[in-house]
Amino acid sequence: MAEQAFTPFETHLDLDATRRILRDALTGADDGELFLERNKTEVIAFDDGRVRTASYNATEGFGLRAVKGEQVSYAHASDISEGAISRAVGTVRLAIGDGGGVMAPGPAKTNQRLYSDHNPLTDAPFAGKIDLLQQIDAYARASDPRVVQCSATIAASHQEVAILRADGDAVSDTRPMVRLNVSIIVDQDGRRETGYVGGGGRYGLTGLMDAAHWKPVVDEALRIAVLNLDAVPAPAGVMDVALGPGWPGILLHEAVGHGLEGDYNRRGTSAFAGLMGQRVASPGVTVLDDGTIPDRRGSITVDDEGTPSAKNTLIEDGILVGYMQDRQNARLMDVAPTGNGRRESHAHAPMPRMTNTYMLGGDANPSDLVADIKDGIYAVGFGGGQVDITSGKFVFSCTEAYRVENGVKGAPIKGATLIGDGATALKHIRGIGNDMALDAGLGNCGKQGQWVPVGVGQPSLLIGNLTVGGAG
Repeated sequence: MAEQAFTPFETHLDLDATRRILRDALTGADDGELFLERNKTEVIAFDDGRVRTASYNATEGFGLRAVKGEQVSYAHASDISEGAISRAVGTVRLAIGDGGGVMAPGPAKTNQRLYSDHNPLTDAPFAGKIDLLQQIDAYARASDPRVVQCSATIAASHQEVAILRADGDAVSDTRPMVRLNVSIIVDQDGRRETGYVGGGGRYGLTGLMDAAHWKPVVDEALRIAVLNLDAVPAPAGVMDVALGPGWPGILLHEAVGHGLEGDYNRRGTSAFAGLMGQRVASPGVTVLDDGTIPDRRGSITVDDEGTPSAKNTLIEDGILVGYMQDRQNARLMDVAPTGNGRRESHAHAPMPRMTNTYMLGGDANPSDLVADIKDGIYAVGFGGGQVDITSGKFVFSCTEAYRVENGVKGAPIKGATLIGDGATALKHIRGIGNDMALDAGLGNCGKQGQWVPVGVGQPSLLIGNLTVGGAG
């Protein structure tokens, strides 16, 4: 039988034979698919004047999934062959049992293309990438004599996927990704501080390697590091907090976004479970998850089940109106999939995940939000954080923040953490700026051991009664 190509890369699989194997695997199931992947990744890290690591990784494989009710069986292998797929059939049929399932209709089709299928790994030779990192290091050190260490990382990946369903339908997607990160340490009279800036998206390396891009990145990392040399200990207590636009949306992502994923709500373990149609946030608060923004880090033309990505409204004017759904949880909750079924790789089963999650802007002047604070802080940069999905409680550390007293932004502060819970914080939003911005493209989201790229965003916000952990 002649081979028929149905993936963006050569697999040597025969389409008709593979379809027969998949039909046998999923007979009596409610859902399932064969997910094929080839991924190439290059990461070069330059630290303290020398190459610290240089890695190139090429992987490929398949994942075969069968779904029956709430049960899922999953088998995967790095060998894409009819024999390996056939051997996986016995494993996935464990979820099906005696059968009796009704196969769910396949995803809708789409012709949208949100990013190029160009391979960014080929945009520059290895020597050219090393030269770029050397230039970054030299520029940082020449910019300020207090620079004692500069770390820069350039990364690119090219993921090709194909999803085949039991009805024979196939969909494929080719996903580029690039990123440039810069971290700078400065020393002044024995005090050392760090500044970090990074970003990228689903496009080529050429733009990131242009001096017009990387010099402002280095300048910003240096600005943050130098700023923190004068930082004073953060205050502690319950106070008003203004958040800057863009990357501070990571707090929204963690404290609220995860709680709006379908699986947590179907199981009743989210703080937002059972609240559909009810007010969960202050008037004016509208939160979306949008995987359709061209070239963004969190965007996907189709999700990892083949469903086209979408612009989904989760909270509208303070009212909960939607959850993010994969196919299984959508079927069990009797709603439509939203294009949020994502997986880290072929070795992982999909689950509901965020794409680009952000809050729409309001009509307030951002400076007025700070001016409205009698005693509090203004936070514009965040580092690590933790959240408990069931309660929505979060703890986030600030990397750039300022003391605010009587409406005046004062000295930078160090050691500030924001403590609260997402559900309460949403209702304590008192002001929404007119400066909504997305982050620079540096988000990674972890859930149940799986990591996927995401985007975040928000306007400037004024939130009342947040607990600030600090030194005083």
